[in-house]
Amino acid sequence: MTTTSPATTPPASTPPASATPRLGPDVHAIRAIVARDLRAVRRSKAVVIPMLTVPVILMVVLPLVVGYAARRASRTGARIEFLDSLPSQLADPISSLPPEEQLLTLVLGFLLAPLFLIVPLMVSAVLAADAFAGEKERRTMETLLHLPIADRDLFIAKFLTGFLPAVAVSWIGFACFTVVANAVSYGIVDGLVVPNALWLIVIFWVAPAIATLGLGIMVRVSARCSTTQEANQLGGAVILPLVFLAVGQSTGLLLVDAPLALAIGGVIWLVALTLVVRGAARFTRDRVAGTG
Repeated sequence: MTTTSPATTPPASTPPASATPRLGPDVHAIRAIVARDLRAVRRSKAVVIPMLTVPVILMVVLPLVVGYAARRASRTGARIEFLDSLPSQLADPISSLPPEEQLLTLVLGFLLAPLFLIVPLMVSAVLAADAFAGEKERRTMETLLHLPIADRDLFIAKFLTGFLPAVAVSWIGFACFTVVANAVSYGIVDGLVVPNALWLIVIFWVAPAIATLGLGIMVRVSARCSTTQEANQLGGAVILPLVFLAVGQSTGLLLVDAPLALAIGGVIWLVALTLVVRGAARFTRDRVAGTG
């Protein structure tokens, strides 16, 4: 007597990763997309040149030129007249220093250094403008949207592609600024002009918040544009006021104590993360594919 074995049902095909619910982000997929995008950034002169030129000018050339001019003028009457024109809140700490140290400390330690907060905002804006608009220009958007990755993870990958280089360029740029500022003031200022405890808070707490704030805006702008130029134009109208805000806030940070600086950075983080979380919640492949 022959027994008939039950018919075997072919195994169901595994659904793509984008359709499989995950409790957490797909780290390997995110890492692969970030590495892919960073390679594309390195090959794009239109992205690399402005991303590096502005930090070099602000963090190396400008402090070198202005610091050298302040060094030459440190023993002239221009120093006293300039200090007299400043508010007492800023002038009093400088006036307590020896006369030959005052102008260099004022220019390099208080007035010029805050410009470095423009760097994370500018770099993140340039990279975020290329996040999706650049994919459309390079005709790789269709391939990107068909990758087996959740929409949330795709958004995270694009965010990290802008965040990581922005923070890295900012920290490296400030290290260069520190070397240049202290080299220019060597022999006149007793000790280091920068950094101090308050500056460490500004660098490691406020600067990443500024980069996140720029990305929270620009990633959404890039997803709605067809070209990088269009994304830069639309994003510039939004980012430019933030540049002035960053300069104003950074100048104020240098006039308060460390706890208040932490609090101000916390407010920036709150606004920035709100923008990023809302952007991630509203981000879908259909919306990106439907634009441009």
